[in-house]
Amino acid sequence: MLHENTAENRTEAPMSTRDESTSLAAAKIIYNLPFNDLLFRAQTVHRANFDPNAVQMSRLLSIKTGGCAEDCGYCSQSAHSPTGLKASKLMMVEKVLAEARKAKAEGATRYCMGAAWRSPKDRDMDTLLAMVAGVKGLGMETCMTLGMLSPAQAGALSKAGLDYYNHNIDTSEEFYSQIITTRTFADRLETLSNVREAGMKVCAGGILGMGETTGDRISMLVTLANLQPAPESVPINMLIPIPGSKLADADPVDPIEFVRTIALARILMPRTHVRLSAGRTQMSDEMQALCFFAGANSIFAGDTLLTTENPGEDHDTALFRRLGLKPMELEPAE
Repeated sequence: MLHENTAENRTEAPMSTRDESTSLAAAKIIYNLPFNDLLFRAQTVHRANFDPNAVQMSRLLSIKTGGCAEDCGYCSQSAHSPTGLKASKLMMVEKVLAEARKAKAEGATRYCMGAAWRSPKDRDMDTLLAMVAGVKGLGMETCMTLGMLSPAQAGALSKAGLDYYNHNIDTSEEFYSQIITTRTFADRLETLSNVREAGMKVCAGGILGMGETTGDRISMLVTLANLQPAPESVPINMLIPIPGSKLADADPVDPIEFVRTIALARILMPRTHVRLSAGRTQMSDEMQALCFFAGANSIFAGDTLLTTENPGEDHDTALFRRLGLKPMELEPAE
């Protein structure tokens, strides 16, 4: 009888698929389900689309650090904020490939390269294309985040073998201008459109803990779910307050609210890799375990994420062992 009652409760909000448009009202109903019902639904969707005990492992390298012209309130690399971070030049190709080889040896299947730019300059494109081709030649998935892209730049990166392009929308359209003023929400969507038109896969997510409301978090996920098609990868970050940044004194996110957001992302985007991204050093093992149960199935491995700390390989290996999780194998190329 108990099973019948809970099943009845779960019929209040139909399961969504990425092939259907999702309304904000429907997403709010799902998000506000009783916690156990929400996680049951998310895990059911997750099991229907993925191995529930496999986690995709990515490695992220900052190939050009600091001095960015954008004023993102969360970022240590903005030239507008006195964070004390020293700007660096674009790395040499061979140095990037050496780091990629180490990452592959340690179990990473996707290699992500990030540069602190508003957008790449044409003079840097040949170097970037060589990085992509080199990492691709190692048998890894390739990903870059370089800021805004023109259609021509997106096309060149795709031709070189770039699998994924990361360009987070960060938050809801309504809250966006409170965090960033040097570009618009529409600018973000335009780059995502250029990436998709060039034939690359989209990696786009957001950050929790910037002063946004629950409604902003739901709206952000609805925007992503309604992209045609939805992103193949959605990183969900928990803000790491950076001294000197505009959000240095931001209040932390409630852990249960964070897990609810992961669960909603999984339900709205069933076939997307949902990445438990920045902020894992501030999460307990129990919180991370709940996130994995709620549908997170990707992490960044390694000691650093661009300029912030990340749990090391030893900690992640121990946590995976305790939870019975395993690294996800790279899917064969089509």
